[in-house]
Amino acid sequence: MAPLRLKKRQPVIENQPKVWRWTKKYKIKKLAWGTDFLFDPSRNAHQNATILKMVEGYTLAEILRIVTYNNGQLLHLSGPRSPYEGKIGVIEVGALADLLLVDGNPLQDLSIIAKPQEKFLVIVKDGQIYKNLLK
Repeated sequence: MAPLRLKKRQPVIENQPKVWRWTKKYKIKKLAWGTDFLFDPSRNAHQNATILKMVEGYTLAEILRIVTYNNGQLLHLSGPRSPYEGKIGVIEVGALADLLLVDGNPLQDLSIIAKPQEKFLVIVKDGQIYKNLLK
């Protein structure tokens, strides 16, 4: 990765704990997680590890909800700009869902999400299996 890109990312990454403390302090009820420059496929494990910084102020269940359901709800608000046609952020008949089968319980050990190569056993996106270590 280019040094300038890494330098631009650093303040966002370093200040995440401060942001999460503020959201708790000011009782922000609906929030999502992410930034456009974190999402680089070659850095997925690092990106997932940044989610672990949220443990200061949130339960593991709250964190998982923020990075899954809440993100889906936020994307849905973009209306016609959303890349997905259909209901997202829920698991129900007719909804679009990306699913993971993980080795372990992220409600007990959130560090699982920082090890996708090892701990993500099955990955389903748009109804297609992209990874299956259970074969």
